[in-house]
Amino acid sequence: MGMFPFVVAAAIVVLYIVNSIKILKEYERAVVFRLGHVRKDASGPGVILVFRPLDQIVRVSLRQEAMEVPAQDVITRDNVTLKVNAVVTLRVIDPVKAVIEVSNYVYQTSQFSQTTLRSVLGEVNLDQLLAHREQLNQRIQTIIDGHTAPFGVKVVSVEVKQVDMPESMLRAMAKEAEAERERRSKVIHAQGEYDASTKLVEAAALMATQPMTLQLRYLQTLTEIGVEKNTTIIFPLPMELMNLLNKTMSDKPTIKLEE
Repeated sequence: MGMFPFVVAAAIVVLYIVNSIKILKEYERAVVFRLGHVRKDASGPGVILVFRPLDQIVRVSLRQEAMEVPAQDVITRDNVTLKVNAVVTLRVIDPVKAVIEVSNYVYQTSQFSQTTLRSVLGEVNLDQLLAHREQLNQRIQTIIDGHTAPFGVKVVSVEVKQVDMPESMLRAMAKEAEAERERRSKVIHAQGEYDASTKLVEAAALMATQPMTLQLRYLQTLTEIGVEKNTTIIFPLPMELMNLLNKTMSDKPTIKLEE
């Protein structure tokens, strides 16, 4: 009976020590408070000792977190009302600051993201928002990162996820796109007519200097007509023959009748 208290005490000490052992994963860090004072550096990864009730531990993950920013009502510089949401990727780079400088760094970053999204997109036109989204993402990321740096959080990226426009604006943009396509079609057609006219002028000039080319073209046309099964074939008279007939008719003597 005399050894029993010592055995009980030893068992309690062993259980206390075993319970004090904490294992942190590679991506985890522990901010340990001893008697209310935080240690200088975060502990981990691996095995650490936390002696309760003197010590208190707060686990912090160093992995990237994707946070969705709720849809925000944005009025662009050209007075177009939109609903825009985004995705913010962040990670903790200083666990001690993330614990002692802010109560909830995820909530804090979300609030900064919402206000920054509205302010930045409200400074640009709708066309700029749709055409230069990458530049706007970079600007929003820089502004939010400046707000989160004091509490040890790094904003890795910001992506504008979806832009919802009113139905009237969608119809107007569809009409604008249709008008633009029609304009391009007319320009291409006019360019084709111009090129064809230019080639015809060049061909006419070449045939004028080389009369034999006109005769060759005439024979080629007859060959193409002969291939097809036509019941009626019209043979155009050569211009030389027409000129010869006109000359013959003009040289024919006229008979005058005397009364």
